[in-house]
Amino acid sequence: MAKKIKSNLLTMSVSLFVFCAVMSAALGYVYLVTKKPIEDAKLKKEIDAIGQVLPAFTNDPISEKIIIEDQKLEIYPAKNNDSLVGVAVKTYTDKAFSGEFSIMVGFLPDGTIYNTAVLDQKETPGLGANMTNESFKGQFKNLHPEKNKISVKKEGGEIDAITASTITSRAYCDAILRAFNEFKKQYKK
Repeated sequence: MAKKIKSNLLTMSVSLFVFCAVMSAALGYVYLVTKKPIEDAKLKKEIDAIGQVLPAFTNDPISEKIIIEDQKLEIYPAKNNDSLVGVAVKTYTDKAFSGEFSIMVGFLPDGTIYNTAVLDQKETPGLGANMTNESFKGQFKNLHPEKNKISVKKEGGEIDAITASTITSRAYCDAILRAFNEFKKQYKK
């Protein structure tokens, strides 16, 4: 007959410690195994976004990336035969309904918006998540933040807000203006 282990605080504490140590090691292993594929997928998404928001280029904008740490922005200059054809800016806003989201904005050398792409968002499906639809983000194409008012029509701007998602629409405008202000600092001296 097996001997019954006496239950007390010490045995419960040791059991809990061993269980937590094993689970922590397992979680650490899963993190190590998945870290590289997650980083690769994120980089691929950024590379695809750069291709979407800029005209044709011949250089490698990723290798020429400029990081603006105090603003949490990344700038990717695009060149065709050493001539600047556009600049992609990875930007963000923390004014969204569900917190923060990030987008890539492409500017032509004169500051005109070429295109935008959503990188990461956690907005409500069917509402704020509609920012990924071309019917919304396409409104920004060919606008110039110094010549056009980049805000929702409700505030006198040129952008039709997403139905029932004015906060998300305002946040998208905020992210674009944040990107443009840094673009202007870097390229419009």
